Amino acid sequence: MNKKISKHEYQKMIEEKAPGSHILRDVFAAFVTGGAICSVGQIIMLIFEQFGADKETTAAATSIIMVFLGAFLTGINIYDDIAKFGGAGASVPITGFSNSIVSPAMEFKKEGYVMGVGAKMFLIAGPVLVYGIFASVIAGLVYFIWKQVM
Repeated sequence: MNKKISKHEYQKMIEEKAPGSHILRDVFAAFVTGGAICSVGQIIMLIFEQFGADKETTAAATSIIMVFLGAFLTGINIYDDIAKFGGAGASVPITGFSNSIVSPAMEFKKEGYVMGVGAKMFLIAGPVLVYGIFASVIAGLVYFIWKQVM
């Protein structure tokens, strides 16, 4: 009954059962999705510029609105469908970052606000923040040393 299979046989079984990859379709979907999200951001920027906002205000307001849209669409369960279609095209822009914070917060809400929402909110985004901050500190130090030497 318990027939042992070799690693080679197991690997062959996995390859037979695994769904095929659709690289061109996935790349196209990511391109379209990421492009659409960035186009929405560009439209928001153009609207602020039409009302005479300076570049700093426009950039900050656009980022805030895009984060809100990502969180809102996650909250009403639409962003997951966008991410299923667009893959990396939906996860790379700032809306994907917003989604990565709101999704775990919604999922673990039943565990309470402290141990659920608070503890799990940065489950996915936490490592991104840690390594992003670490990389920026290293880049800042390299820049500082470079300026001192040159």
